[in-house]
Amino acid sequence: MYPGISDLFNDLFGTHFTSSFPPSFGTLVALSFLLAAWTMGIELKRREKNGLLKPGQRTFTEGKPASIQELFWSGLYGFLIGFKLVYIFLNSDNFFDNPQKGLLSLKGNIPAGILLAGLFVWLKYREKEKHRLPQPREKTEIIYPHMLVSEFTMAAAIGGLLGAKMFHMFEYWNDFVADPIGMFFSGSGLTMYGGLIVGAIAVLWYGKKNNVPPLQLCDANAPGLMLAYGTGRLGCQLAGDGDWGIVNHLPKPSYLNFLPDWIWSYRYPNNVINDGIPIEGCTGQHCYQLAEGVFPTPLYESITCILLFFLLWSMRKKISTPGIMFSWYLLFNGIERFLVELIRINAKYHVAGIDFSQGQLISLLLIVAGISGLFYFRKKSTEYA
Repeated sequence: MYPGISDLFNDLFGTHFTSSFPPSFGTLVALSFLLAAWTMGIELKRREKNGLLKPGQRTFTEGKPASIQELFWSGLYGFLIGFKLVYIFLNSDNFFDNPQKGLLSLKGNIPAGILLAGLFVWLKYREKEKHRLPQPREKTEIIYPHMLVSEFTMAAAIGGLLGAKMFHMFEYWNDFVADPIGMFFSGSGLTMYGGLIVGAIAVLWYGKKNNVPPLQLCDANAPGLMLAYGTGRLGCQLAGDGDWGIVNHLPKPSYLNFLPDWIWSYRYPNNVINDGIPIEGCTGQHCYQLAEGVFPTPLYESITCILLFFLLWSMRKKISTPGIMFSWYLLFNGIERFLVELIRINAKYHVAGIDFSQGQLISLLLIVAGISGLFYFRKKSTEYA
């Protein structure tokens, strides 16, 4: 496995990086957000061109002095940058051994944070004073939905990170109760569906705030969400973050003989969470592999969802009824996840004698929502035709 992109480069190109950086999972997650933003921008522009989305107006006051709220957020942003960057510089060896844990931990340099917070507050104050007018005036600007892509992406990133953490804590509730702060600020433990659901809610909230029709926004995001899920799962596969399948003792089918054995059963050597048994002769931080081969389910999900992205992308111009595209996305994603949960290791809930995982429950809800949406939106479009 490749805890960092540098490890992948060492293997592919014969380089000799000694630190695992940047983290492969985090890099692929960042790439997922960029791909989702790119496809969303393309779709929003197409829908604007076809008259499905209209521009809105945003009113702001020009020439005002800096508000307390603006100074607060500037100071907070500066504090976080100084708090972490100086800590990383002074503890670079430990940080690059496990950058994800370092970024999400409570460790940092408080004096540097305070110093940079003051600098950012002063810069914000100076910037506003430079453009201050004797008599502030109201201005209105035209905003097209595609102009909000970066803001949608930021809302999705913040909501997604919080949702991924929240759902992971719900899934492993006993561990969370035992150590809530340690679990929240740990460098591991992110649930894809949690990030997807809460990130989507954040995007819809911001869209409503800017008068973007929610169904059009959902439809425009559907292909990109599928692509982002696929590339995010590729990060899970590269890092070996524990989202793998159950032990696979089955012989590889003969019709798959053209594929390498690790696609059927894999032990995830050098996985980022150091799970399994020590690798003989290995030195360094990530020197463990699973005792037995398991189904590489993140790879299966990655391949499936990327193929489903191309299917949705090919469908998008043929569907004109709002809500239908997103319903197809919910249905495809739900079926994919429900099937992979059958061979995926996961915490189980026990209700009325039935064992099921969080992923199975959510995927069933997605399937029901997808099928219901297909019938509802088609019927609604027929009634108004």
